[in-house]
Amino acid sequence: MESMKNDVGMSWKSVDLVTICDFQGGTQPPKSEWSSKKTDGFIRMIQIRDFTQGKESFIEYVKDNNKLKKCSKDDIMIGRYGASIGKILTGIEGAYNVALVKTIPSSELDKRYFFHYLNTPYFQNFIQNAGSRAAQAGFNKEELKELQIPLPPLHIQKRIAEILDAADALKRKDQALLKKYDELAQAIFIDMFGDPVKNEKGWEVKRLDELLLKGEKISYGVVQPGDDFPNGVPIVRVGDFKLMKIDKTNLKRINPEIEKTYNRTRLKGDEILIACVGSVGKIALADESLKGFNIVRATAKVRVDGNIINRTYLAFHLSQKSIQNYFIAETRTSSQPTLNIKQIEETKILVPPIRIQNQFNLLSTDLLKQIEMVNDSNSVGLFQALIQKAFKGELVA
Repeated sequence: MESMKNDVGMSWKSVDLVTICDFQGGTQPPKSEWSSKKTDGFIRMIQIRDFTQGKESFIEYVKDNNKLKKCSKDDIMIGRYGASIGKILTGIEGAYNVALVKTIPSSELDKRYFFHYLNTPYFQNFIQNAGSRAAQAGFNKEELKELQIPLPPLHIQKRIAEILDAADALKRKDQALLKKYDELAQAIFIDMFGDPVKNEKGWEVKRLDELLLKGEKISYGVVQPGDDFPNGVPIVRVGDFKLMKIDKTNLKRINPEIEKTYNRTRLKGDEILIACVGSVGKIALADESLKGFNIVRATAKVRVDGNIINRTYLAFHLSQKSIQNYFIAETRTSSQPTLNIKQIEETKILVPPIRIQNQFNLLSTDLLKQIEMVNDSNSVGLFQALIQKAFKGELVA
């Protein structure tokens, strides 16, 4: 245990995380004990996709028994594997599977203070680096022993948590507005083209791999990117997907010697990116600012022929509920949902005349600009700034 002084001279302890918090892994019952409906003797089985997908139709249940690991609504969970490593989850009661770890803080650690700490770049970068050392990104309790957490007196922890909760509430109001904009864009798509699966308007239908630019293939990215490499090649992870774009704030960099063996997935800035692990089906559009960057194994890149298909139209098409349901349905049997290239290639796409696709592109572009304006608002920046200050001891005296 070490001590540190913040900028106002207050003495804070800095302790090994595992000395003030225990971590409990989940269980993976056999599929014969699962059910898609809640019946007597069954309880909810919490999985990563309950948080990343947010789709009530994919809630699953498992036969209750004393072998299950369970959590309450106020327990804080951490995503353990793949693209969802480090994702912080709370607010659902039930049993939880092996893709999640339950935190059990000691009486010295305020839960809300701890919740905000887990969302800081300090913790997230640590977990991402720990996960990158394995072929299947993950972390274990032993690795957490290397991590130190600043531990002010309990009343200071509570005050920090109150300030961060208030800033987070403001940020969430903006996020609710962003959701409304997204719903509007999806509604415009349905009005113009109908449901992509039902195809009520009788548009031509092609497989996604029939729409690719000549000579292109749908490809995964770097399998083992290794530790963050200063001044290396930026690499896009699923966690960088934000509002159908790539957030470049916390991009990881990899060794150029590793990256050069994956030149097939080096970005040119005109791709559609699809999350294939964890947050399955999540979509982002690459732009010219990403030219020369690469992607991780949990992401697939798609380059299409712009004479046949408008990529913004296609991105919204792939984001439609019926297509997302198809992606998820293809991965339901896996504890760590994974979408493979063949499933992406076989995705059926409506192909209306390109002029109509381009009309949708104009409408959606205006909406995306509005979304960007809200996303760049001070509420998000304020919250991030406060997070940075809080765990340096600069937020409260």
